[in-house]
Amino acid sequence: MLSRIAESLFWIGRYVERADDTARILDVHTQRLVEDPWIHERRACSNLLALMGSPTPEAEADTERVLATLAFDRTSPSSIVGALSAARENARGAREVLSAEIWESLNVTHNALPQQRTMARRYGPHSLFRFVRERSAMVFGLADATMSRDESWLFLILGRSLERVDMTSRILSTRVLAGDAAPSWTLVLRSTGAYEPYLRTYRGMVNSSRAAEFLLLDRLFPRSVFAALEQAEACLAELERSTVRDAARIGVTGEAHRIVGRARTMLEFMGTPELLSQLPARLEELQRTCSAASAAVTHRFFTEQAPQVWVPEEVG
Repeated sequence: MLSRIAESLFWIGRYVERADDTARILDVHTQRLVEDPWIHERRACSNLLALMGSPTPEAEADTERVLATLAFDRTSPSSIVGALSAARENARGAREVLSAEIWESLNVTHNALPQQRTMARRYGPHSLFRFVRERSAMVFGLADATMSRDESWLFLILGRSLERVDMTSRILSTRVLAGDAAPSWTLVLRSTGAYEPYLRTYRGMVNSSRAAEFLLLDRLFPRSVFAALEQAEACLAELERSTVRDAARIGVTGEAHRIVGRARTMLEFMGTPELLSQLPARLEELQRTCSAASAAVTHRFFTEQAPQVWVPEEVG
């Protein structure tokens, strides 16, 4: 496969997942501001912007600034509108390997964004968030239903998986690092679509340790960090087998596979009490892992150019 097409597929997966997860985060954030009259709005907005890579002084942070930066900014791929527009532009360069249904879905979504922005500003942003979640689910549902499980599908799902690790880590960070402006664990679970699966798994009230454990370590919930790392690792293993003749004999050959595998192993074999006691540091490490893995994928499979990052991601 041409590296240009592979790169477009990788970033379609990342951008669509980014739009979906950002919509989930903002939906929870705006609901909290409406439902909790005691919350410090500027502090909560400043914390959210910082966690999403757009640090803003508390005096300048409010809901309008959050929505302008993370929802409506057409020039930034870290916003919902910017990410969906970038996904559609990448799809234009990969038309020959995408199904017609996926292209049409991305194109219809892009063309509907101006009307959705207008409705969000007039009636509130929740309709936009619902629209984004539904359209993102449609894109990935069509990918599962209409794409062969070849390199095209692997690059798309690899991008989605790495982005999901990063965004789930950021969602957890909104709870762990936000202090008295933090959302409840119930809201965190709802923002990831994990509330009902959590209740069916633990059959009890939401417990902070169990909620964090579920979002980090559950093997069966597809939005957990562990499940997304495992999916990314499987995609990388398949891609290496298809591009390196004797990969099965010489072990892991790709740096991206090595980075993702180390992160997955850390979660799998570290005791839960130890993991939770070091949670802030581990969440930051996971975000650095995604940045490093994305750079390694770019170096290994794509043209030699700087990776398309969406926030100031520094590999420490």
